[in-house]
Amino acid sequence: MSGESGATLSLPSMMKAWTITTPGPLDGPVAPIKLVDKKVPVPQRGEMLVKVLTCGVCHTDLHVTEGDLPVHREHLTPGHEIVGKVVAFGSETSRFQLGDRIGVPWFRHACGVCEYCRSGHENLCPHSVYTGWDHDGGYAQYVTVPEGFAYRLPAEFDSLTAAPLLCAGIIGYRSFLRANVPAGGTLGIYGFGGSAHLTAQLALAQGIAVHVFTRGKDAQRFALQLGCASAQGVDAKTPVPLDSAITYAPVGTIVPRALANLKPGGTLACAGIHMTDIPQLSYQEAIFHEKNLTSVESNTRRDGEEFLTLAARLHIAPTTHEYPFAKALEAMRRVKEGDIEGACVLRVAND
Repeated sequence: MSGESGATLSLPSMMKAWTITTPGPLDGPVAPIKLVDKKVPVPQRGEMLVKVLTCGVCHTDLHVTEGDLPVHREHLTPGHEIVGKVVAFGSETSRFQLGDRIGVPWFRHACGVCEYCRSGHENLCPHSVYTGWDHDGGYAQYVTVPEGFAYRLPAEFDSLTAAPLLCAGIIGYRSFLRANVPAGGTLGIYGFGGSAHLTAQLALAQGIAVHVFTRGKDAQRFALQLGCASAQGVDAKTPVPLDSAITYAPVGTIVPRALANLKPGGTLACAGIHMTDIPQLSYQEAIFHEKNLTSVESNTRRDGEEFLTLAARLHIAPTTHEYPFAKALEAMRRVKEGDIEGACVLRVAND
């Protein structure tokens, strides 16, 4: 049954979920997140209830949990790279069927009527809301999602592989677009975690030379294994002038260095939702010669559809490290440490 109010499978009333108690450091004296019992959410009009199979651990989850981002909801359940199966519908739903495997992303809802939504820039909607920040996310056994903001997932990807595509991949794709990388050009990538290693694959598949700047020696080796042209520390001078660059590291001091490594007319895209302050820039040294500095704010649904299609066609897939649902805190600490080959993913339930 698709889209019928009350359509459901047999469901429990309670579930396990990770909840942020008080935002703070993961390595503090008291962990800011704990596993609790919560009521299974009820899908509202236009929403579906999803049984979570896997959920990627994104760096944004750290920013939410540790308090880098303002609190939008008390006792929030984080997580926004969610793969799951539809198990119930709210009213006025018709897009999916019970049992369909879908993706639940970071971008949860936009108003649809403001100037940004009407002009194809819904990611800039002032009324937009986000899974795992404004609304409980996927570090839980069940989650709801508006049907218009869920993704159909290519059958080529299993649930573990598909999870990081839903934010790391999609945001990486938008960052790649914002960086204006020319065909056959050179791209610098700063930081080499979940999003960066997918962006590198996308660029390499299109004949672009990728140069990686990251502090982790394991990450540098991983970049070279993927086929990147070079890998060095974040302070290094580029081996060749760069047409474009993307910084995934949330460190503002990287920005002047990255700009200095660009060719005249080059573009640096800052991909993170949070970054430490950028130092004072010298116009003559950093921006002159028509260099461009831009940012990335979320993504549009079109970005997501395009990327998932490209990922299937070009065989772009993350390297994943599976963690049991009960070890979410351990997985988050692993992501915070950095120097990780690929992405961490929580296994919440079997397919």
